[in-house]
Amino acid sequence: MRRFGLGAVLALALAVFGLAPSASAAPAPAELTFTTDSATTTPGGSVKLSMTLTNNNTYDVWFVYQTIEPTWLTTQRPDLKYSFSGCSLTTTSGPAPCSGTGPANLGGNYGATIPPGQSRTVTLTLDVAADSGCNGNIGFYSYFYAEFSDSTNVSGGPVYTPVTRVLCS
Repeated sequence: MRRFGLGAVLALALAVFGLAPSASAAPAPAELTFTTDSATTTPGGSVKLSMTLTNNNTYDVWFVYQTIEPTWLTTQRPDLKYSFSGCSLTTTSGPAPCSGTGPANLGGNYGATIPPGQSRTVTLTLDVAADSGCNGNIGFYSYFYAEFSDSTNVSGGPVYTPVTRVLCS
């Protein structure tokens, strides 16, 4: 009984501090990731924000709905002025223009259908206004919803973008 108590205390301590071994989970049916081409910019500059949706399911993605909103810390800096402008979908024959660069329904830009095991990448241009404040961070979060050809669906998020630091020039 004494050994059991010590083992239980040790297992509890490992679990609380996140050191316990975990079972490997299967990948989510669809996964959204973000990258940027630069971690910094200056007022008047721009950064490319790439969003990649990967289909880990065994069925095609038929429909995607995605939102993108500024993080709470970004909204606390009203002097940071920015907007999204250009949008392109990466295709096998090069980039193709897309639409829907506002804060709602970016999903149509992925050019669904996305076959199993494949990804689609959409790149938005984040423009920082010339009269924007500086020494602040701009970041976003996103939720997405995807439907598959077997009539199942998955929701994901929040997924956070890398933060872009606006430096004074």
